[in-house]
Amino acid sequence: MILSTGAQRLEKLVDGGLVWDNHGCMPLRPDDSAFFDELLRCRSAGIDCITLNIGFGDDGIEQHIRMLAHFRAWIARHSDEFQLILRPNDLTCAKATGRLGVCFDIEGMNALGNQVSMVRLYYDLGVRWMLIAYNVANPAGGGCLEDDRGLTMFGREVIEEMNAVGMVICCTHTGYRTARQAIDASKDPVIFSHSNARAIWDHPRNIPDDLMLACAARGGVIGLNGFGQFLGDNDDSTETFVRHVEHVLSVVGDDHVGIGLDYMFDQNELTELMAARPASLPAGAYGEAPKMIPPWRLPEIAQALSDRGCGTATLAKIMGGNFQRIARSVWRSAET
Repeated sequence: MILSTGAQRLEKLVDGGLVWDNHGCMPLRPDDSAFFDELLRCRSAGIDCITLNIGFGDDGIEQHIRMLAHFRAWIARHSDEFQLILRPNDLTCAKATGRLGVCFDIEGMNALGNQVSMVRLYYDLGVRWMLIAYNVANPAGGGCLEDDRGLTMFGREVIEEMNAVGMVICCTHTGYRTARQAIDASKDPVIFSHSNARAIWDHPRNIPDDLMLACAARGGVIGLNGFGQFLGDNDDSTETFVRHVEHVLSVVGDDHVGIGLDYMFDQNELTELMAARPASLPAGAYGEAPKMIPPWRLPEIAQALSDRGCGTATLAKIMGGNFQRIARSVWRSAET
């Protein structure tokens, strides 16, 4: 694949390192492939891997499995341009062959249907991290938009199984108390895949500095989110995103910062979901017509960080190196 000018600039800024957007949202409609071509824009922008959501919140086992079947079949049919990521070495293989690597995530433990053994099945199918809760409580723990009562016994059993399997635990969307307990309960590093700094913008979806420090102390990574309502007052500017990055860098250092833009490729879907699920997607928290930073703006963001003094080593960690380290240290059940 011939890289665009932006991709070439990004490649230079990260000194050839892996570029990984660790959370993106394709439409959650089985057999709807209308937006897959947008992923080619990601690769053309210099992104080497993207993690795609296969379900969230109240979605049950059937919905998650249907989406996995859909995404995996589509990737298999387009294996000249995309690679399913199952092992850490697949990340470097995808980059070396000019293909976009794709793996999956799950936003909330309702996906398990109260069955701990589902963790291994999801892992075998390519799910590499899972949230505990999505904004509101589920059988595993509490969400960030309500009174959080903490991690449940079921949640602890799931974390133990995720550690055994090699699936990364994510505390984005999760309540403060549940997140602190999950970090303490996990034997492996825990991530916040797509969370911003509450010190910069006081939104309940954002996380305070002490939670970032607890995450980093156990080797975890905080991925910065490009959603306008979580950056500021529906502010999707590069300048504001960079402010969040710089704050997290100042709190936890460059070994613990990454990218998880949370971009919705079908932005009309969010409006539909907010109308259908007001409890977990309240309009007061998400606003009307929220703006989002798309993955193909990463070259611009990297350039802005470079202009403000970030060196190539730090940029390489932020843009993908730190999440690659998590993959190498946590993913277990497949050959590396």
